[in-house]
Amino acid sequence: MKKLIVLLVALHYAAIAYSQNIFKAIIKDVKNNEVLIGATATVQGTAIGASADTSGLVNLTRIPDGTQIIRFGFVGYQTLLDTITFPLVQNQPLIILLQPAGNGEGQELTEVVVGATRSSRTIANIPTRVEVISGEELGEKGNMKPGDIRMLLAESTGIQTQQTSATSGNSSIRIQGLDGRYTQIIRDGIPLYSGFSGGLGLLQIAPLDLKQVEVIKGSSSTLYGGGAIAGLVNLASKTPTKERRLDLLFNGTSAKGADASLFYGQKFDKIGATFYAAYNHGTPYDPAEIGLSAIPRFNRYTLNPKLYFYLNERTTLVTGINATAENRTGGDMRYLENRGSAEHSYFERNKTGRYSSQAELDHQINDNEKWTIKNSVSYFDRSIALPDYVFSGTQVSSYSEANYSKKGVLADWVAGLNYLTDNFREDRNSTFPLRNYHYTTIGGFVQNTWDANETITLESGLRGDYHNAYGLFLLPRLSALFKFSQHFSSRLGGGLGYKSPTVFTEDAERVDFRNVLPIDVANTKAERSYGANYDLNYRTGLFGNQVSFSINQLFFYTRIENPILFVPLANGNYQYQQPGGDLNTKGIETNVKLTYKDFKLFLGYTFADVSQHIGNSFSAYPLVSKNRLNNVLMYEKEDDFKIGAEAYYFSPQKLNDGSTGRGYWMAGLMAEKMWERFSLFINFENLTDTRQTKFGPIYTGSITDPTFKDIYAPLDGFVVNAGIKLRL
Repeated sequence: MKKLIVLLVALHYAAIAYSQNIFKAIIKDVKNNEVLIGATATVQGTAIGASADTSGLVNLTRIPDGTQIIRFGFVGYQTLLDTITFPLVQNQPLIILLQPAGNGEGQELTEVVVGATRSSRTIANIPTRVEVISGEELGEKGNMKPGDIRMLLAESTGIQTQQTSATSGNSSIRIQGLDGRYTQIIRDGIPLYSGFSGGLGLLQIAPLDLKQVEVIKGSSSTLYGGGAIAGLVNLASKTPTKERRLDLLFNGTSAKGADASLFYGQKFDKIGATFYAAYNHGTPYDPAEIGLSAIPRFNRYTLNPKLYFYLNERTTLVTGINATAENRTGGDMRYLENRGSAEHSYFERNKTGRYSSQAELDHQINDNEKWTIKNSVSYFDRSIALPDYVFSGTQVSSYSEANYSKKGVLADWVAGLNYLTDNFREDRNSTFPLRNYHYTTIGGFVQNTWDANETITLESGLRGDYHNAYGLFLLPRLSALFKFSQHFSSRLGGGLGYKSPTVFTEDAERVDFRNVLPIDVANTKAERSYGANYDLNYRTGLFGNQVSFSINQLFFYTRIENPILFVPLANGNYQYQQPGGDLNTKGIETNVKLTYKDFKLFLGYTFADVSQHIGNSFSAYPLVSKNRLNNVLMYEKEDDFKIGAEAYYFSPQKLNDGSTGRGYWMAGLMAEKMWERFSLFINFENLTDTRQTKFGPIYTGSITDPTFKDIYAPLDGFVVNAGIKLRL
């Protein structure tokens, strides 16, 4: 009897083992037959799933007998469903070919087409080095700070956020150590955040309605004109799809902040629409208990509706409005809590109104040729008020462009013209000279992308800009992509750039533009630059392809001739001077990614050596973290839950007063649990409670009239935020 029981148990477990099958497949792009690393395969109705390794191989185990539906997917590709009956007759890997979602329907092209380069090619086939933040990564960063994009950008290698106001929180971004004024931020290919309108820009852009963020590091003025000496950031908006999309996000923080936002998008036969609305609130917060706000009180309202008119099969008209209104006040906590007095009366109040219109007409002449005409008009109104001082004004700018593009068998062409106006008018609040200016720029550009052979692709461009105040600029650029093998590729690129000087820099922002003299245009030249970068990419499988490994090594160099310097004068005023010399940034960025089953590890290192040369004097540029580490570990069960830990290191920075700030570490932890229609998330930011106020005082003088030091480390410390995302 015992032998019979043992035999039955053995047969039972043998049947179970036999009924749990193994399925292997290699997932490739149908057009170029390249493997799609990171593509997914899941068995519908189960938790069985896996991602493709560096050879494109997915390995599914424990699949039950019977007919199963397997879903194959990759970001930017059409989903493929295949019905397979188990057990299989043969166990050789199947070849699965995925089609790029080229018509924009049903799925977002988050990592396929990069708009910042004006090319319609996939990111893998663009000679210009582009970093794309999209899909899940964009959502994860949005969970951490749903109200703005500072964290989204700052946690990338080579990018550092620089806080310019201790009490209001205003910030700019530095790419490879250069000031934020050298970075051009555009929205859907239109510059909206330059000059005066760049103030508070990073704080007023929310990630929920973004499809992807594209970053080009190094001189990129050939693409969209002046301003992109350090790099270019393109914010690509979500577009409507046939399947209705309605997303809601609600978030709260331990610092008594709150965010509520909504995105809707849907495409019908002849019309489509997207609609984004948000409310963001901040409560005065002083974790260091020094009597000054680390987070100000603010209320911000945002509204971005867009309409898409599909006039016929080949012509689309897009119109939209972006509107943001905000009231932001930081300063003495007693004043902010309505307990002010003669001693506790310091405040910094920012009122802003940001309104812009966008219109774009696309006409597909045939399968290979297209015309695009776009226009934007922007109105920006901002006032900065302190107890005894007010700076305010309005900026009205416009951007118009017409371009023609043609796809060929071996080469693609883009050529066009653009016209840009920038008009700033300061309100008369005192007898100090006004900082008004009126700039116009007419530009023409041509770009070619040529497949020289299967290994080499070249991208060349030339722009000519005529600026009414600073004259003519010719801006060539050249990039090359070398595909040595399936595992090894390289990019080499470089070009020229320029920047038209204005008073709106981080240095002037730090003093709220008080006593900043107008720029003497007649005796000032535009800042010019040249730069180059070279990177190496290698990807392979380790330990029998159980681990996916990739590394990108970038070398960069940018030189700015005759930079504009912010110089204090003996009478207390500040003046922009151009004493000659140059500003150099050179260094390396290293990015490593390891994937093992549901684990992903990202390691990043940035070395930025930025030096300033004036006459015979050489000095390190202030507020640059020369060495920086980025470390992120993620564990994710697709469509179920994810948890991540991160740690960042910033080396000591030279400050403007000649002293040196402390080096510091920051760490964080995030988690998200997902269901079909909603998800819950929580984020523990700055677990180490790193604060500059722990390193020493952040101001000198009295609390009634403080003089702030450079802000190089966080002020808000440890903050927890949590919320819910709904997909209806």
